[in-house]
Amino acid sequence: MGAGGAGRSHHRVVVVGGGFGGLSCARALDGRPVRVLLLDRHNFHLFAPLLYQVATALLNPSDIAYPFRSIFRRSRNVRFRQATVASIDPRRQTVRLQNGDEIGYDSLVVATGSANDYFSNETLAEHTLAMKTLSEALGLRNHILSCLELAARSSSPQERRTLLTFVVVGGGPTGVEFAGALSELLHIVVGRDYPELRRDEASVVVLEGQDRLLGQFDGRLGRYAAQMLEARGVAVRTSALVEKADHDHVILSSGERLPTRTVVWSAGVRPLDPVGSGSPRSRSRRLRVDPFLRLEGTANVYVIGDAASVPTDGGGELPMLSPPAMQAGRYVARAIVNAAGEGKEPGEPFRYVDKGTMATIGRRAAVADIHGLRLRGSIGWLTWLFVHIYYLIGFRNRATVLASWGWNYLRRDRPIRLILRSRQDAITDEIDAES
Repeated sequence: MGAGGAGRSHHRVVVVGGGFGGLSCARALDGRPVRVLLLDRHNFHLFAPLLYQVATALLNPSDIAYPFRSIFRRSRNVRFRQATVASIDPRRQTVRLQNGDEIGYDSLVVATGSANDYFSNETLAEHTLAMKTLSEALGLRNHILSCLELAARSSSPQERRTLLTFVVVGGGPTGVEFAGALSELLHIVVGRDYPELRRDEASVVVLEGQDRLLGQFDGRLGRYAAQMLEARGVAVRTSALVEKADHDHVILSSGERLPTRTVVWSAGVRPLDPVGSGSPRSRSRRLRVDPFLRLEGTANVYVIGDAASVPTDGGGELPMLSPPAMQAGRYVARAIVNAAGEGKEPGEPFRYVDKGTMATIGRRAAVADIHGLRLRGSIGWLTWLFVHIYYLIGFRNRATVLASWGWNYLRRDRPIRLILRSRQDAITDEIDAES
């Protein structure tokens, strides 16, 4: 692993998952006297909060992704391997990969994130579109642009309206941000790039099961978000539960049927983890951890991010967001270094410091709740821009994202309106099979 203290250490750390939590942990261990192996099924870190901008033709995939090997190019003790973990054996202290390889560890960090949760509703899983991954975001972009193309050549008013009705299920930050961005895209292209279509034929509908949007925010900010969406032509419907979907409808629990060819799912996620079913879990199916973020019943298996059930003072759990995952990653890194160096137990229990939450609704409109300071409008929007630019990885990504935002703001244009369809080549299939 190279010269220096990091190279002489025999303490092996395996980090499973390169999301916000796993990457923060690996970066905090960079240069420390441990050997680190970061495992992820993708070869890049994804800045997931901006996936919706890829789906709405504002950003390219490369703008929000950064290769792990580039991040740790100069590291002497952190290595990366593209692989999918099949199972973990805490008793033998091994991680088994999908291809059958086994990797031993002295400390393990499980940071596997989350996936879409359809609450066992197979029709929703089959007939809705999601954007948890880059491929899903690209697929959603292709779908939206294809709907516009199909509508432009259709002679049936009813078919055009079905193709141009875009339903977003879920009124949390992801649903609100996507709906606002999609509405702006439609305002840009319908009637201009698509002169065959009228703006009043296109509509965006947000369906939220609770009685207001942005349930984790202050009620006034949720009402502001609804008002801003409606001012942009988005139909906001609260207390609206989706029961099922098919090829050209979404059906509500009330029995109402909304004709649409596009249902975007942002109403729920579930934790992902390769730990066996016998491990203790919370009601949300997240793995239970002790106050030091160790998997219950183990001394050297840490769980962070969406996979971990970390209790809050109010009796709930930490939300599945990036800030708790990043703080947990840095905390676990310190605990591992202490354990590897002097065999110390972790010091103080993990305490999450809430630095606030925010969501953008669109051009010069956002909401933020920072230590009780509630921001909205242009100042909330500028705060949102600064924070997201700050946390992007890589100077190039920051520069290109800022340039794309500036171009869109000044020119009201989104030039990345490409319908891309690709087929995996043999080597990519081989890598996926072996990982």
